[in-house]
Amino acid sequence: MFKACVVIPVYNHEHAIGKVLQQVRAHGMPVILVDDGSSSACAAVLDELAAAHPQDVVLERHAVNQGKGGAVLTGFARAARDGYTHVLQVDADGQHAVADIPRFLDAARAKPQAVVAGCPVYDESVPALRLYARYLTHVWVWINTLSLAIRDSMCGFRVYPVAPVLALARRRRLGLRMNFDIEILVRLYWDGVSVVNLPTKVGYPEDGVSHFKAWTDNVLITRMHVALFFGMLPRIPKLVVRKWQ
Repeated sequence: MFKACVVIPVYNHEHAIGKVLQQVRAHGMPVILVDDGSSSACAAVLDELAAAHPQDVVLERHAVNQGKGGAVLTGFARAARDGYTHVLQVDADGQHAVADIPRFLDAARAKPQAVVAGCPVYDESVPALRLYARYLTHVWVWINTLSLAIRDSMCGFRVYPVAPVLALARRRRLGLRMNFDIEILVRLYWDGVSVVNLPTKVGYPEDGVSHFKAWTDNVLITRMHVALFFGMLPRIPKLVVRKWQ
């Protein structure tokens, strides 16, 4: 059985979330919105959206901000309770090409045990520094998986099978901020989950809200890469065998 929903983590994206939700619902997808401790203005917008679409939109709420990873995992827990087998993760800021949802779902149906991960195709709006900085993470991920199987570990447009994500979250505390998207993909790969890479356009809206905290998040990501490196070392034999299978 394949039953998918969309999870959208939201933190003070009151100006963008309405349009994103409209675009997602146009594809007939049920949606789980996760309010990650947003301001009262954003919370009010989310309440209105959920009340306007009670048949296909549900709202989960954190009293205190937990970070993107915490919000996504709350969405996974709700998806599992509601009987969904797969979650399509979409960011709330309007960066992702929601028109690609059918392509991502088709790929997930074809390989339901895999993660379908977006590979960004950027337009001219991407900040150059951010684009080049991503390659540092790409190299670390390729080292920590001994593979090029993960083409991009930072794009938040993905389809996950629910069961392996929840199994991983039960036995391992994952990074809850901007380190989440990277760490969960590496650790799922370590668990034997394959990755399907799909190109997708990513833009940076002029009025987009970024919650990336340069110092805090870069420190967390650096610490995560180091921890993953030492976690990779005892897995080298298994990873090498997998690479040549």
